[in-house]
Amino acid sequence: MISTVDLLCPLDHSVLKNNQNSFICAQGHTFDCAKEGYVNLLPVQNKRSKMPGDNKEMVQARKQFLNTNLYEKISDALINHLHASNNEQTVLDAGCGEGYYLNRLCKIAQQKGHSIKGVGLDISKFAIQAAAKRNKDLTWLVASNKLIPLKDDSLDVLICAFGFPVYAEFAKKLKSQGKLILIETAEHHQKELKNILYPQVKPYSELKLQPAQEHGFIHETQSKTCYEINLNKQQIAQLLAMTPHLYRAPKTGIAAVQALDFLTLTVDVNIHVFHKA
Repeated sequence: MISTVDLLCPLDHSVLKNNQNSFICAQGHTFDCAKEGYVNLLPVQNKRSKMPGDNKEMVQARKQFLNTNLYEKISDALINHLHASNNEQTVLDAGCGEGYYLNRLCKIAQQKGHSIKGVGLDISKFAIQAAAKRNKDLTWLVASNKLIPLKDDSLDVLICAFGFPVYAEFAKKLKSQGKLILIETAEHHQKELKNILYPQVKPYSELKLQPAQEHGFIHETQSKTCYEINLNKQQIAQLLAMTPHLYRAPKTGIAAVQALDFLTLTVDVNIHVFHKA
């Protein structure tokens, strides 16, 4: 992978220069490009654990589940919010996981003749390894949403799908009038699974707009994507393994889900679109 965007050193925030299979800043900090085609820009001092983010098993399960295209309608809804432009757009997927949404967005945009520089970052090394294998033409980074290693005012679109938005950092990296797209679970998302897993399901908490507005974002639109999917036993196991439910739910609930041969599940998500004032 040779990055098509300017990367910043996570230690001193200076520009990194590409030097064959590595990136180096003026202070001599060097970051190698992994054989899979990604760059790790998450220094040890910025990690909360040895291997932060999703583990290898969660990433593999999510990759298998998303490859069935059961969440394709969510991807389609996201793509519909990316308006066509005659100019090249730089798009960052912050918390990209194994790259399903960014990869599909960029491929469809390319088919339509739109030019996009796609960048995906995730704090999980295992997720970025999987993403880099999915599409070697995009820039993949191990990094944190709290310290995005890209130039300020450099992004046209920033996507945060089921992740952890850091509005102050997002505002720094987006251009003026740049677009922020947040995908969040809605009230009935996976309700059938949760009702089996937990004796009492936590009340739904709607996205609060005020934190984004406090950092200069203006809320444009909110849209809903809601539909049902039918899962077989293998897909149920993948869904359970790719979520934190496997580590949070009571053992009795997990056993009840693992015993299922079939499950009809509600997919319910909200997409919020903001622009940077």
